[in-house]
Amino acid sequence: MRAYVFTDKALARHAGRFVWLELNTDLEKNAVFQEKYPVESWPTFFIIDPREEKALVRFAGSATVAQLEKLFEDGERAYLGKAEGAEAALAWGDSLYGQGKPAEAAEAFSRALAEAPADWSRRGRTLESLLTALWGAKQTEACARKAMQELPLVPRSPSLANATTMGLICALSLPPDHPAGKELVRTLEAKAVEVMAPPLIDMPADDRSGLYEAMVEARSAAGDAAGSKALAEQWLTFLEGEAAKAPNPEARTVFDSHRMVAALALEEPMRVVPAIEQSERDLPLDYNPPARLANLYRMLGRLDEALAANDRALARVQGSRRLRVLSDRSAIQVARGEKDAAVKTLEEAIAYGKSLPEAQVSQRQLDALVKKLAEVKAK
Repeated sequence: MRAYVFTDKALARHAGRFVWLELNTDLEKNAVFQEKYPVESWPTFFIIDPREEKALVRFAGSATVAQLEKLFEDGERAYLGKAEGAEAALAWGDSLYGQGKPAEAAEAFSRALAEAPADWSRRGRTLESLLTALWGAKQTEACARKAMQELPLVPRSPSLANATTMGLICALSLPPDHPAGKELVRTLEAKAVEVMAPPLIDMPADDRSGLYEAMVEARSAAGDAAGSKALAEQWLTFLEGEAAKAPNPEARTVFDSHRMVAALALEEPMRVVPAIEQSERDLPLDYNPPARLANLYRMLGRLDEALAANDRALARVQGSRRLRVLSDRSAIQVARGEKDAAVKTLEEAIAYGKSLPEAQVSQRQLDALVKKLAEVKAK
């Protein structure tokens, strides 16, 4: 968003309309904000009413300039209390989601879609918010079914692509023995293929990458290894092209994590190593490049380099993201045959996680570390 969207001159006319704030959720001093306005994925955008300090809009995920401008309008309409009908239901859903009530928010978003005319300009955005809320409420089957029901009503747009991705992710997350799981995946995968086909939707490259990732996972879940690899090749080629067009190093590193996942799906980790090594040289204060390199080196069997890269990442990372880097370190130590060191690293990670403010670390993260510790001890 910082590299490709916030710099767009079209946003300049909104400069005096809001008080703008960016928060780094890795910093403990910002935990108070997160306690009041929960953040589960990055980026997340809030429009906050200063009179009552309540969230008028909460939107998770990246957005185009046009999408941001619609969010601005929705927030202002809710602030002024001028919404009626479907727009009032949308505003109520936004408010509930901003309060961390995803199930109740999903009901309001569903009502907005039911009450809206077929050509409602907020339909795509509302569906995105509905599916995200259902995911947050762990209602994954409902998420997949709502996607199937509502996607045919959404015009070709970034919102259509994002809603398709979310619906497919929900379907893929269902248990393998779910009676409707395979059919839901097949239907939504077919929709994803349609969305990817020409004429191409003008959407952020990371959103297109997210759809590729879900499609690769769908082919893999279907047992189609060749199809999964063919898609992963298309995905990585797309990302390499986008990275080559990036105007500066920060913009180019936007694609590093995506390229890494695509290369691993393709089983060619070495293909992205030079690019991420360049990112570390270009952004020496960023923990992400060395953290990614540590994993890549480990997969390539270059364990001394992996440990050194992990050292560099640990020197730069803080907050809950440090837990992931420590977990990765334990995997390197296990690969090196250093079981005692891996146990110590995981114990350090658990202790550090417990020391963080509750708003900045999830119980799921801590549970995963505890489970991993038990597995390493049992080796």
